[in-house]
Amino acid sequence: MSKRRILTGITTSGTPHLGNYVGAIRPAIAASRRADAESFYFLADYHALIKCGDPARVQRSTLEIAATWLACGLNPESVFFYRQSDIPEIPELTWILTCVTAKGLLNRAHAYKAAVDANLAAGEDPDAAITAGLYMYPVLMAADILIFGAHEVPVGRDQIQHIEMARDIGQRFNHLYAAELARQGVAFTLPQARIDEQVATLPGLDGRKMSKSYDNTIALFDPPARLRSAIMGIVTDSSAPGEPKQPDGSALFAIYQAFATPAETTAMRAAFAEGIGWGEAKQQLHARIEVEIAPLRERYEALMARPAHIEELLHAGAVKARERARPLMDAVRWAAGIRRLTAPLPQFVELAGEGVAGATVSADLHVEKEPPPQLKSYREADGRFYFKLTAADGEVLLQSRGFASPREAGQLSAALQAAAGDAASLARLLGEATGQAAAAPAPQVAAALAALKAAAARQREKKRSA
Repeated sequence: MSKRRILTGITTSGTPHLGNYVGAIRPAIAASRRADAESFYFLADYHALIKCGDPARVQRSTLEIAATWLACGLNPESVFFYRQSDIPEIPELTWILTCVTAKGLLNRAHAYKAAVDANLAAGEDPDAAITAGLYMYPVLMAADILIFGAHEVPVGRDQIQHIEMARDIGQRFNHLYAAELARQGVAFTLPQARIDEQVATLPGLDGRKMSKSYDNTIALFDPPARLRSAIMGIVTDSSAPGEPKQPDGSALFAIYQAFATPAETTAMRAAFAEGIGWGEAKQQLHARIEVEIAPLRERYEALMARPAHIEELLHAGAVKARERARPLMDAVRWAAGIRRLTAPLPQFVELAGEGVAGATVSADLHVEKEPPPQLKSYREADGRFYFKLTAADGEVLLQSRGFASPREAGQLSAALQAAAGDAASLARLLGEATGQAAAAPAPQVAAALAALKAAAARQREKKRSA
């Protein structure tokens, strides 16, 4: 049985803090020890250029973050640990994917839309100070994922859209070059977002989510005295020593719980009820964090003193990662027509089994002259459920409003497909889907829904005949 490939990117534009450790680093390193998975961890220094214009900061952050993950227990011998910029196949694939990505898809990216909205609210030109890097971010992220055939990408809810876009882009390439890919027995694996509902979100000094954006972080490897000073600055309420304190909603208690054992958490909850003073509670929090962080800090400081050693580890990781990336990149180049004039068809793998670079291989890959339209349901960062109808070229023909439940969205999208050919019913259902007044469907919408309905009918007939 082949292993699941799990890929995690770490942007190199800041210094790791306790929230990064609890919410990302600690659970990711635990997951890296799974026997049934291959884990890819990369330092996303190309992505950092979008957020940070200080070259010294990017370099320093790359060193700090690499040292942090290694100090916290990541074993570069058992995982793929590399720097993004050391894999030239990634920017090359980014350009090839750019040439098949619909501009309309990128127009809907959350980060780009948020930047445009902020400009409009300030009375500026919609694209003022927005770089092409920000706009193209989803394509680079798609290349990061697709080049290694990742099955899963652990992300927060605000990143789900990027994984959906990576799927859209990979699927588009698979359709456009289906014949060439089928001859080589390769295709892009379409990734899934993995949301871990149990991952902790740590509050910062002011009670809000710990984030560099709020300037409320506690650095992971601050010296003990500086760590203690930061902890003493955690905002608490005005209850005096001896007065019962409410642990729920307390930033101090939440941070303690993230580091403590269940028994220690129970004891601290009892101490809150008994009126422990805030100063004493902060001293206990500092002591508990030190128990876990002190040995990691010692390893971190030793690694930071040996940047050449870290560079060697990253180089070795890049060599190992490129061994995976190159065969698939060769297949993609050949499929797209980037070939030597005398090059024969390369024989990468057989038409069944495990593909190059872990890409999914299908022995019966269906080759279509034109990819079909798609009706896709998904959940956005606002927690609501949506669906969209896209044309063969990726253009969005219909975007629904948000629904409270996946069932509600799914039933309405299914009803739209079933109503293809009935203009009156379609008009009514489109009004329900978009929250606008009922109107006759656009010809492209009607045609796409009819094509989906026909494809579903063919599939049912095929099953009956089997």
